[in-house]
Amino acid sequence: MSDELSIPDDFDSDVRLFPLPNVVFFPQVMLPLHIFEPRYREMAADALAGDHLVAMALLKPGWEPEYEGRPGIHAVACLGKIVADQRLEDGRYNILLRGLSRIRIVEEVASGTLYRNARVQVLKDTSAPAPKRAAELRQDLERVVTAWLASPGLAEDQIARLFENKLPLGALCDILSFALPLDVEFKQELLQELRIEHRVPRLLAYLEANPRPAEEGHGMPHTFPPAFSSN
Repeated sequence: MSDELSIPDDFDSDVRLFPLPNVVFFPQVMLPLHIFEPRYREMAADALAGDHLVAMALLKPGWEPEYEGRPGIHAVACLGKIVADQRLEDGRYNILLRGLSRIRIVEEVASGTLYRNARVQVLKDTSAPAPKRAAELRQDLERVVTAWLASPGLAEDQIARLFENKLPLGALCDILSFALPLDVEFKQELLQELRIEHRVPRLLAYLEANPRPAEEGHGMPHTFPPAFSSN
């Protein structure tokens, strides 16, 4: 990862929070977002005028009555950087967010902004498997994911390219965890799992135990990154 897309271990800065109820963001992922709520328009404007950083967090269950306020969020989130942006005439934004690093939200801080801010701690992957074991897990991922997606109309070619690119095992697992139509709370569990040697088997076990959702609109996106999501 280039220096401008890396976060130092001793990162010490408050970050802007962008909590959503149905998106779990991961490092290495490119996520298009359509920003229209006033508080998040302010967030986007401030980010673009500053360090371009935004932390995406998953809202905890039961968020609905408090959505306009400060509903509970999971403590482990993902810090991203805006790498492309478009400001529309009415003040809305289209942005492209690149996932940089897992973070732990230490505490929220007062900022005087419409959006939430927090002090965070950078989290790093741990327990990378030995090369032989990593190769076995990669082969298992390719076999299981290919079988899981075995139906026409899905983005099998994009998945194949992921495996051909020889991404690090942790990054490969993160991109699959984001892109596949998994239960959102399980995605959060994968985000919280820092041990690569545990994260990959957990994803494999889930895919082997749960058939792919067959409902319209719940398959693998036809393009990667997927289409814009709205806040």
